[in-house]
Amino acid sequence: MVTLDLSTAAWRKSSYSDGGDSNCVEVADGYPGLVPVRDSKAPQGPALVFGAEPWAAFLATVKGEVR
Repeated sequence: MVTLDLSTAAWRKSSYSDGGDSNCVEVADGYPGLVPVRDSKAPQGPALVFGAEPWAAFLATVKGEVR
């Protein structure tokens, strides 16, 4: 198991966010091959870390694109 130090991560909200502070998913860039994801309502809580390829496949599925 690999542990990432996300204490200095630059988080950004999903482009599908309603612009508010609730029900938002945030992702951090700058981790080659990995995509850290967290709940904006709990920024000090745990983050999930996905591989870049599975994350891209997930997004394509959510968007209705075929991969």
